[in-house]
Amino acid sequence: MLNITDIRIRKVTADGSKLKAVASVIIDDCFAIHDIKIIDGTDGEFIAMPSRKTPGGEFKDIVHPINTETREALRNLILTAYKESAGSDEG
Repeated sequence: MLNITDIRIRKVTADGSKLKAVASVIIDDCFAIHDIKIIDGTDGEFIAMPSRKTPGGEFKDIVHPINTETREALRNLILTAYKESAGSDEG
């Protein structure tokens, strides 16, 4: 199973933007994935993996989980870290 050893959240403060934050994760203290977007969608927040635009105008993930179990685990960890960081801004 995936061993996430660190998650960093960088909030985005653009008014009216659906992009709420960008996350970086460290796996096993030796592999980093940057630019995971946290987006406020119509059915709640979701993550979008780092991607690039193809010459045809499509966006293709550069890195991504290859099974549902790992995708859900990563999503849950990142969104939990995001919500915890949002709570630390209050007060």
